[in-house]
Amino acid sequence: MRFFKSIIDFFKRKISVFKFFKKEKKEKKDTNTDNLKSFYIKSIGLIFFMLIIAVSFFLFVVRGEEQTMVPDVQGIELTEALLELQVKELYPRIQLRYSESSRDKGVILEQDPPPGTIVKAGRRIRLVVSQGILLNRIENYVGRKIYEVQADLQSHLLESGSPMYIIREPIIYDYSTVTPGTILGQRPEPGTEVFGQTRLEFIVSRGEENILHTVPQLTGLTLSAALELIGKTDILVDFSLRKANEGERGEIVVLQNPEAGEDISGDTVINITLTEPQELREGEIFDIFIHTTLKNPYPLPLRLEAEIPTGERRLLFTTDFPGGKISIPYKLPVDSVLILTMMNREILRQTVIGD
Repeated sequence: MRFFKSIIDFFKRKISVFKFFKKEKKEKKDTNTDNLKSFYIKSIGLIFFMLIIAVSFFLFVVRGEEQTMVPDVQGIELTEALLELQVKELYPRIQLRYSESSRDKGVILEQDPPPGTIVKAGRRIRLVVSQGILLNRIENYVGRKIYEVQADLQSHLLESGSPMYIIREPIIYDYSTVTPGTILGQRPEPGTEVFGQTRLEFIVSRGEENILHTVPQLTGLTLSAALELIGKTDILVDFSLRKANEGERGEIVVLQNPEAGEDISGDTVINITLTEPQELREGEIFDIFIHTTLKNPYPLPLRLEAEIPTGERRLLFTTDFPGGKISIPYKLPVDSVLILTMMNREILRQTVIGD
């Protein structure tokens, strides 16, 4: 009996163990099923979320931008054209092209779309910008001012680092009815193809020969009025100062030689006597600026300016000057700086020093 009882207990234990493992296996299966369901749900949610983002981005990108009118930028400088496009929320696509004149450099030659076209904001506008003239064919310089051509060639030298053209010195000047400083002829001829460094020969107008000028009436004028008239007539003058006599005012022209109405040649100097001011403010100086420049083949633009200690800049005198001695009276605060320029190039700075 004990033997059978032992066998029965053994099988009972086996059955209990089997039920335990079966139950555990079922619980694991249920857990795995739940985890799989959770994974599927999360994946579907993530896909749906990404789909929403993609649709939103697509709608944002393809939505209609504001419309704007393409401005007319042909014939203006590139920097100015870029500012106009920026205002319209348009963007440039720049192409460079050589043109027929160095004066076109940096200027818009063409644009696409054309002016007045209605486009969406953000559109790219094709701009064809001049690179200037291709320096292997001689440009036509006749009719231009010699100093403008010199400035253009100097600018090209600074950009390229090597001189393509060199102006032959001395320049030939000839009397002509054409405005002084204008190029009358050139060699090589316009359109000539050249290779390597080339010398340019120019014939430049020096104005009419033996032109007589009528001396203007300067006596009785104030200093400012006399300087204005001298600058307009381009006559040569030499100032001197004397104290005002009884009954005379200060800073007045009291003598001139030659007298008004006489005919003189262009190189004749008119001597002018000016009275000194009767009173000066404290720290103020009245004197004559005197300087001698090199002789020019024809009159060149000359300016005398003053920079006073406060930083203000005053124009004292301007004229077309052939060179030589120049004298200009001035009344300025001490420590002012006199600045003499010719053709916008500074040639002298001089500080006003007190007594």
